[in-house]
Amino acid sequence: MLDTLRHIIQITEEQGHGTAAFNVFGYEDARAVIDAAESLGRPVILMTNKPALAHMPVHLLGGMLIQMAREASVPVGVHLDHADDLEVIEAALQTGYSSVMIDASQLPFEENISRTKYVVEMARDFGAGAEAEIGAVGYSDAPDTYQARYTQPEEAQEFAGRTGVDALAVAVGTVHRMQTQTARLQFGLLERIHKAVNTPLVIHGSSGISDADLKKLVLCGVRKVNLGTTLRMAFGQELRRQIEVDEKLFDRIVMFQSCMTQVEKKARQKIELL
Repeated sequence: MLDTLRHIIQITEEQGHGTAAFNVFGYEDARAVIDAAESLGRPVILMTNKPALAHMPVHLLGGMLIQMAREASVPVGVHLDHADDLEVIEAALQTGYSSVMIDASQLPFEENISRTKYVVEMARDFGAGAEAEIGAVGYSDAPDTYQARYTQPEEAQEFAGRTGVDALAVAVGTVHRMQTQTARLQFGLLERIHKAVNTPLVIHGSSGISDADLKKLVLCGVRKVNLGTTLRMAFGQELRRQIEVDEKLFDRIVMFQSCMTQVEKKARQKIELL
């Protein structure tokens, strides 16, 4: 069932859980994520980011994911992640994405609010949800080109109130594309933000969070947890293992089967933790 961001978060919030949202890059990892969610009877969100859409146009990748979501036996959202191009956002909404994220976190506060409000209104015209970011989560592979900074509770409160976003991404110590679970989270700051904001909170860069801290996020009011690198590593490491074992392998469909199995195991583990 293709479902909205707001409704999926509502389901998990009522049950005291967090929603797992996974960056996917094609049929194989999307299928594995949905299979994991269905095996647990849990809702899930499929996300597409800039690298994915640079590889495959939004209407093609999104169209496939939307159809897969419709055929799933659990609620599945299809979400545009970290978009800063209004044309891409509109194209995603026209394709049928159930939610979009406008990332204007590198802009001054008032410009971030203005741009976010525009996207919130656009998304609602399509019956979709909108997410935005205040503060800024950095990137492990681009520390000098993307300025990271912690979210402050007061600005989060004002930002959420003035924009009306369905979900608010905050920066409390995670970093995108971490390959080790060594992020040092500022739980005190997260708790203060949660007390100041009624909007469901989102944590990006969650592949770098330890399993124990991932569970703790939910207790601190986080409702959507974004994961990507952990699945890419599971897929890539299994693909490498097969090639190293048998250098004559060349059929990618054959190789992808065990890669999908490893992605499904990892996705199931993260969903269970949340």
